[in-house]
Amino acid sequence: MSQLPQELLEIIRDGESITVEFKKSRTEVTKDVYETVCSFSNRNGGHLFLGIKDNGEILGIEEDKIDKVKKAFVTAVNNENKIYPPLYLTPVEYEYDGKAILYVRVPVSQDVCRCAGRIYDRNHESDIDITYHSDEVYRLYARKSGSFFVNKVFPAFDISDLRSDLIERAKNMTRSRFKDHPWLNMTNEQIVRSSGLILRDQASGKEGITLAAILLFGTDQLILSVLPQHKTDAIFRVLNKDRYDDRDVIITNLIESYDRLMAFGKKHLNDTFYLDGDQSVSPRDNILREIVSNLLVHRDFSNAYVAKLVIENNRIFTENANLSHGHGALDFATFEPFPKNPPISKIFREIGLADELGSGMRNTYKYTKIYSGAEPQFVEGNIFRITVPLTEIATATVGPNNFSSADGINNDIKNKIRNLTKVEKSILNEIQKNPNIAGSEISEQLGVSPRTVARAMKKMKDLGIVNRVGAPRTGYWNVNL
Repeated sequence: MSQLPQELLEIIRDGESITVEFKKSRTEVTKDVYETVCSFSNRNGGHLFLGIKDNGEILGIEEDKIDKVKKAFVTAVNNENKIYPPLYLTPVEYEYDGKAILYVRVPVSQDVCRCAGRIYDRNHESDIDITYHSDEVYRLYARKSGSFFVNKVFPAFDISDLRSDLIERAKNMTRSRFKDHPWLNMTNEQIVRSSGLILRDQASGKEGITLAAILLFGTDQLILSVLPQHKTDAIFRVLNKDRYDDRDVIITNLIESYDRLMAFGKKHLNDTFYLDGDQSVSPRDNILREIVSNLLVHRDFSNAYVAKLVIENNRIFTENANLSHGHGALDFATFEPFPKNPPISKIFREIGLADELGSGMRNTYKYTKIYSGAEPQFVEGNIFRITVPLTEIATATVGPNNFSSADGINNDIKNKIRNLTKVEKSILNEIQKNPNIAGSEISEQLGVSPRTVARAMKKMKDLGIVNRVGAPRTGYWNVNL
């Protein structure tokens, strides 16, 4: 009998989770072991340990029962009346502190797994019977399927039921990517067909526009007739935290939904100035672009959960229903993106509202660090959530009553910044990246004299571009934009 490997011991010490389960099973395999095997198989796979209590205490399996427990487990998971489709799993025997345990690595199944005719799914540390929950069963099958809900065909509708003005607008928007984009020489029908938005219904054999086409280019009435739960809620909640200070309930196509969500974000969030090389960019606008496009493009449209963008005094967050392929916070370094609604993603990329798959997370990280000095969080689950922290130094909310005046101040400062020299802009860039930076550090990083840095800082203070907050040694620089 082999000693328990260190990596498995660390998994045990971390406790039960969506991918880890402990079962006592000291003398026999308890019934709920197979429910866990089924739920692991249906969700993300997992680590199953027999001979361990729920709290992680290693009890061990009685020595004369080990072979009996192993044989019973292997027989059951290969019996299609118990587990269907049968799973070919073999428990591995390990010893820890003189006690025997069995370890089973359960992989993700390509098919929906049933235990004694019932369907189980994993949620946190529990195995949930979803057999009679039609929405959950649908989402499980959707995760296992290679098809996409937005490819559903509506033979009763054709190109004439879509808004020609929106398709024309999309055609013109492609110039932001390529001035000679192929769409510019296509008819509206050719654009829709080439984008995979007209398909043939497999059941009837008839051709029709897809749900993706309707969501992108349909009238509001058509969208609600085929997807009555379609809605996006934009909420600004800073003063009235029990309800909201401002709200926009958006029930329209995805392209104009993008416009309204971006406008809502810009209305309630101050902008900041940042130089990316020689180019002036808006971290606020770049963050909004990424989280808004993600909210609209990657949601699970089969779910009635209302998608939302919420701005609070210390954070922005988005929530949308999700066909989850994992659970918990995503690691930026190891995250591997997968397509959710490819036809919609393709259109958003072509018209310049989104980039290649996976770039959204990288850009959100980059611009959040610039905007607020913190890191965003992406949490995967049945509800997908993005949280972007806000700080007073990087941004301040501006309510509907004083937005126009704040915008005027911003424009005045921007004009002053445009008139700075290249060296002065580089110094401002360093301050933007690190408000606590000292003049000597700027001098060293840019290779200019300390006197040049001091003159530039004084000039920018006199122009009102920057100001010093706090004591000379312990304070920080604030860019007034």
